[in-house]
Amino acid sequence: MAEMSDRSNLLLHFTANGAYGPGGSELLVLERGEGPYVFDTDGRRYVDGLSSLFCSQIGYSYGEEMAAAAAAQLGRLSFNTNWATAHPPAIELASALVERAPAGMAAAFFTSGGSESVEAAWKMARQYHLANGEPQRTKAIARDIAYHGVTLGALSFTGVPRFKEPFGRPAIDTRHVSNTNSFRSPLGGEELTTALLEELDRAIEEEGPDQVAIVIAEPIQNAGGCLVAPPGYWQGVRQICDRYGILLIADEVIAGCGRLGRWFASDHYGIRPDLITIAKGLTSAYAPMGAVIAGDRVAEALRRPGVSLLHGITFGGHPLCAAIALQNVEIFERDGVLENVRRRGSYLRDRLEQKLRPLPIVGDLRGDGFFFAAEMTPDGGEGRFESDQVARLVREIVPRLLLERGLIARADDRGDPVLQIAPPLISDDAVLDEVVDAMRDVLAAAGDEIGLTA
Repeated sequence: MAEMSDRSNLLLHFTANGAYGPGGSELLVLERGEGPYVFDTDGRRYVDGLSSLFCSQIGYSYGEEMAAAAAAQLGRLSFNTNWATAHPPAIELASALVERAPAGMAAAFFTSGGSESVEAAWKMARQYHLANGEPQRTKAIARDIAYHGVTLGALSFTGVPRFKEPFGRPAIDTRHVSNTNSFRSPLGGEELTTALLEELDRAIEEEGPDQVAIVIAEPIQNAGGCLVAPPGYWQGVRQICDRYGILLIADEVIAGCGRLGRWFASDHYGIRPDLITIAKGLTSAYAPMGAVIAGDRVAEALRRPGVSLLHGITFGGHPLCAAIALQNVEIFERDGVLENVRRRGSYLRDRLEQKLRPLPIVGDLRGDGFFFAAEMTPDGGEGRFESDQVARLVREIVPRLLLERGLIARADDRGDPVLQIAPPLISDDAVLDEVVDAMRDVLAAAGDEIGLTA
């Protein structure tokens, strides 16, 4: 572990920076990775049960292969923008993504990360409506608790008030509707679907159907803990968007690039979006990169004579990053990465049910593919912890126990408290067992510390 003097010049992201140093917490400093494991500066091994924040899809043993792809590209062309010019890796990667995207997707725009992808998708949607003579469409519909990014446009869509309030009035007028957490709803199945769709329709009517530009949502919502939509939900959302001329954006920054066993989570759930945002796993985090995949009608509007796309990112589509992303695509297909998730996803679900469901602190288990969350409750049911207990669990007890148990996972309270996992997509049954066993031990110990009994 590193001392304060080692990191006093570094500001950590989404972190209480003053919590580390003399008299405070030790800072975990990771210096090496191998397969699904990472090692700190003291040589201790951790299983990366979160894929380094949903990014390291193929783990940490492809560095030499990625370095060779990077070196080959740097030897040819170190940099070129996609501003009225292009380069082969960007063209090839765009084609590779469109080929693997849901039917009806037509073009790719490259960014440097997830927030930038969401921001770009909004601006592309606005230009689509402008091109169609509807400049008044300036509003968005998003879901409660959902997280869509930190730039001011993406932050507008984010449904977590404490992330937004310090920065003033949202840049985009956004209405939030209910998320799809069936555990916290008295309704289920078709009744829940009907209620959610009626709420969405009502919100659009109240905001003015000709004022709304987009509906943005994650295929499986991360914040709140791996929230999956009930049957028929996505088909209903598509019908509502079509009825009112609204574009549907699938935010796949976390759920895409193999997390659910397909390149695009929209395919997994039968969603037909107009725009898809991706990042994180596009390069398996061997380089920073994101993208927006545009559907036929959006791409057509942006390609009309006299229309210029009024958005650009200097390093978006960097040739080095594109070359690494192309190598990532090759590795996925050569090594059967997507097939591994599809083959082992049910095994992971079953092991979580067997090991975690009996614990008195576990109220719900939910998720899909290699992406699951356990919601922590005081009664193993629908009860809720007091706010001070939530703070202790999420900020003190669970993080400490995770490190002690050698598991990197996420304790989160953007909603009710959850412990969340997203193992590398190359994990075999033994690694998944290791993740689940550690998760069980952490939750059992956390229940004991917070005062629960079996």
